[in-house]
Amino acid sequence: MSNETQEAASAPLSYQVRLSILCVLGGVSALTFQDALIKWLSGTFPLHEITLARSIVAMVITLFIVYFEGGFNLLRTTRPALHLTRSVLLIIANMCFFMGVASMPLAEATAVFFLAPIFITALSVPLLGEKVGLRRWLAVLLGMIGMVVMLRPGADTLELVALFPVGAALAYALMQIVTRRLGITDRASSMALYVHLAFALVSASVGLSIGDGRLAGSDHPSVDFLFRAWSMPEGLEIMLLLGCGGLIAIGAYLLSQAYRVAPPAIVAPFEYAALPLTLFWGFMLWGDWPDITAMLGMILIVGSGLYVFYRETMSGHKLVIRRILIRNR
Repeated sequence: MSNETQEAASAPLSYQVRLSILCVLGGVSALTFQDALIKWLSGTFPLHEITLARSIVAMVITLFIVYFEGGFNLLRTTRPALHLTRSVLLIIANMCFFMGVASMPLAEATAVFFLAPIFITALSVPLLGEKVGLRRWLAVLLGMIGMVVMLRPGADTLELVALFPVGAALAYALMQIVTRRLGITDRASSMALYVHLAFALVSASVGLSIGDGRLAGSDHPSVDFLFRAWSMPEGLEIMLLLGCGGLIAIGAYLLSQAYRVAPPAIVAPFEYAALPLTLFWGFMLWGDWPDITAMLGMILIVGSGLYVFYRETMSGHKLVIRRILIRNR
């Protein structure tokens, strides 16, 4: 193997990739803590009030980041349609995920959410025209089996609300495909700011429409979380809402930065660090711990997702090396 080929094979260890991995780890740490805070607040405040408060705080923080990165001219974009699409998909993913979290253990909802890489693989065929081999299709099937094992359809423990994280995973997978395309021309800070702005506009609109609580009254925690009347936070609640804004600003920026500068197939597996973190928060705050069946489903989902990333990464290495060998002939 030539020196050039060896350099290509070691490309994932480049400075950009190492930086992206650190961004992902920092991002998921911030976001899992934010998820725990929102679950904690879900019994008191409606979802749209929480997302409005955190979006306003996040926009202020992100504007500071934009200013220090080079000025507000970075917010200019020639691809507003892609920003709008990305924002809508992320709003859907958040809404579905947090409605699931309001009723489910945090770790189980997070594990189902990790169907996202499985969906990315499946969607890459019709949306990106990529070829997916038999082993990756088997990994997709294994991930779906893991979801069925964990959610146990037909058992008393299954509710339709458990499907919300599945919808979140699908929306998130589509959002990451859009992120990769936007990252070619737009900065991570601008992508994050437009998302926070979209969240603020949608949350304010929903609050003005149904914030009086006239649709509330259900005994189901997920439905109440969506339709509960707005209330004025006090003391610690104010600090927690401000904390959600700071955490989402940091997490969203770090994840956008990671996916902007490095291939998702290399960086995304490190998002699985969120699972042990959510297990920790779930146990510490609510005493939740998955049973054997749920743990088996988590292992199948995570294992299949990591294998998909491994196959995509190896395919990318082979493609780079093949191009170098052809060029050297």
